[in-house]
Amino acid sequence: MPNIKSAKKRVLISKARNARNKAERSALKTTLKKFDAAVTEGNRTEAEGAYKVAVKTVDKAVAKGILHKNNAAHKKSALTLKLNAMN
Repeated sequence: MPNIKSAKKRVLISKARNARNKAERSALKTTLKKFDAAVTEGNRTEAEGAYKVAVKTVDKAVAKGILHKNNAAHKKSALTLKLNAMN
């Protein structure tokens, strides 16, 4: 445990930020899984709706510093390819 007051505060802040980031990553993964489930199910309209939500979530993750912008571009490209590959 830290002895200095500012170090104690940093521990508390880092715990809070870690929890927030973990929740954001979990929400991101959930939206991506929902999109994948819609694609494997073959439901085009549901997949398109899930696609819009997933892209928006990926963009928000970049804005919050959860993902790197190139990683987000890669994910969005993969989502688009999956959506376009549907019949």
